[in-house]
Amino acid sequence: MTTAVPQQFRRRKTLQNASLLEGPMMLLQSIRGLSSNRSLLWAACIPLALFGLGVFTLSAKAADLPDLNAAFLANNLWLLIATILVIFMNAGFAMVEAGMCRQKNAVNILAKNLFVFALAVTAYWFVGFSLMYGDAIIPGLLYYGKGGALGFFFDPAVTAEMIEGASLVPTVDFLFQAAFAGTAATIVSGLVAERIKFGEFVLFALVLTAVIYPIAGSWEWNGGWLNSVGSKEFIDFAGSSIVHSVGAWAGLVGAVLLGPRIGKFVNGKTQAIPGHNMSIATLGALILWIGWYGFNPGSQLAMDQWVPYVAVTTTLGAAGGAIAATVYSTLVSKKPDLTMIINGILAGLVSVTAGCGNLDMVGAWVAGAVGGILVVISVAALDSFGIDDPVGAFSVHGTCGVWGTVVIGLWGKDIQGDGSPLGLIVGGGIEQLGIQALGAGAYAIWTIVTCFIAWQIIGSIFGGIRVTEEEETEGLDIGEHGMEAYPDFAITSN
Repeated sequence: MTTAVPQQFRRRKTLQNASLLEGPMMLLQSIRGLSSNRSLLWAACIPLALFGLGVFTLSAKAADLPDLNAAFLANNLWLLIATILVIFMNAGFAMVEAGMCRQKNAVNILAKNLFVFALAVTAYWFVGFSLMYGDAIIPGLLYYGKGGALGFFFDPAVTAEMIEGASLVPTVDFLFQAAFAGTAATIVSGLVAERIKFGEFVLFALVLTAVIYPIAGSWEWNGGWLNSVGSKEFIDFAGSSIVHSVGAWAGLVGAVLLGPRIGKFVNGKTQAIPGHNMSIATLGALILWIGWYGFNPGSQLAMDQWVPYVAVTTTLGAAGGAIAATVYSTLVSKKPDLTMIINGILAGLVSVTAGCGNLDMVGAWVAGAVGGILVVISVAALDSFGIDDPVGAFSVHGTCGVWGTVVIGLWGKDIQGDGSPLGLIVGGGIEQLGIQALGAGAYAIWTIVTCFIAWQIIGSIFGGIRVTEEEETEGLDIGEHGMEAYPDFAITSN
């Protein structure tokens, strides 16, 4: 015989004896009312419980992996540091572009440079990384799949083989490559500055970093067709063509479609439109120079004896570019031009980016010096063609990107191998020069064609990519963002 227990005397289920499914809801109910000190105590235990669960999960996974060795830790730590330096280059690009443009467009430029990196990382994470480093779909031309759902994203799992082989973990590898994708998109910003709609620009940046840049990059950095066109491989160590010229060609197409800024060309004559803050532009150039030590030495993809060597050739290239651009621009204009010193440094850096691991120290300095002269000539040439490049972005990244790629075929060497000559001038024959020229040309054609299509589609959908004449005259800060960079100072000129 059993006796029914009255409802009021039935034992109430508490959090202590609740199941895993019942506990969270009971805890939320108790927190909502904050009925007792005990509920508060349980609430305070949530972070501790989650931390314990995370440690348990991490320990369970770590138990399947061997002990971390010094080479594995050094390689991954170095690449993480290099990645941070490359990401910090976005600040340099923003400051150079904003400083060399007018005050009334400063907010727009800063917003573009800041926001585009967030877009680039997202697009590259979603599909770009998969297209660039996935499995071959069309061997040599198209790749896809990095272990994520339906081929998107990527698998971040760390394996025992990675640790034992001192390889890069997938997450560090992704971050480094995503930073490069962001750089390509940022270069476009300088070429289309002061006259492009904000929304249309960011849409183009998405297309560039999700599809156009990754497919181009796979041709060299994922064993694509450029590595099998002859007995020698195409060389682009850190991206003079893959990153810099692709970004420059993409921006050039946009600049041509946009047309020049109001007042840039009057009666067939080029009119100077001075930047509003050369101090900021100079600081930006120095930030970029420092960031390049992540860009080039980081592309060694390991911490070994060649990292400092690549850092030195990078430095010498920048020095040669600065000196040559300053001397040549002084001879031309009779006075040293700070904008040419800035662009000379950047030109020298781009000029050795492809060959920083394949040029000796003298060759790196000379390559940078030639790049410094080329950037001055290129800026004047674009003006003569009626193309408005407000900050000289194409001259730095496009002209010198092509030069930096081709110079390996002139005096490059197998520095990290047996030291044998690769370039024509040093006795390596003409084949390497032909392969380098072919690669530079292929990247130019691919980017021009695909970006022309992308710009045209975006423009047709949204009624053009250029702001109105009234908005351009007033300034994009007000028209596009409704704010000013320096609200406490009166704008003294357009």
